[in-house]
Amino acid sequence: MINKDEWLVVGLITSCHGINGQVKVKSLSDFEERFLQPGVRWIQKENESPTKIELISGYRQPGKENFIIKFLTVNTRNHAEQLKKYKILVKSNEIPKLKKDEFHLLELINLQVKTFQDKELTVIGKVINLDNERNNLLVIELLKNKKRVLVPFVKEIVPLVDKKENFIIITPPKGLLDL
Repeated sequence: MINKDEWLVVGLITSCHGINGQVKVKSLSDFEERFLQPGVRWIQKENESPTKIELISGYRQPGKENFIIKFLTVNTRNHAEQLKKYKILVKSNEIPKLKKDEFHLLELINLQVKTFQDKELTVIGKVINLDNERNNLLVIELLKNKKRVLVPFVKEIVPLVDKKENFIIITPPKGLLDL
């Protein structure tokens, strides 16, 4: 379950765009209105405390997953450049309600990881983090050797997420857990 005091990363500022203070954002969200509709947003540099900032406009780059957005107080390229690598956050209690079989990536942390070994479902580790920089990857710590492996969060490899019972089932391709 998501703690109401936690933050959820919904985007990453990757670069500046143009000379008037716009920034390019890589979305980590299925809700694009977070980058299109004006209003208060929160940004965070590394592990500093989140800072409130006003979004005044945004649009999706045609054919890409990126958004170009403009904040009220960012008016120069130099200022926009300083925001590179900042995260765009929302409070976890402000995230949209999802359908029955949907979930937020944050809810996957600390779930047990199971896989079939010799036709039996076996716990092999737990989800300890997410790597969203380029793709949705689960960081799984294996029980047998405490090694951390990255597992793509795609239906073909993670066919089942059971939030009630606190586990996921993975069907990794041969060698994935040995990397």
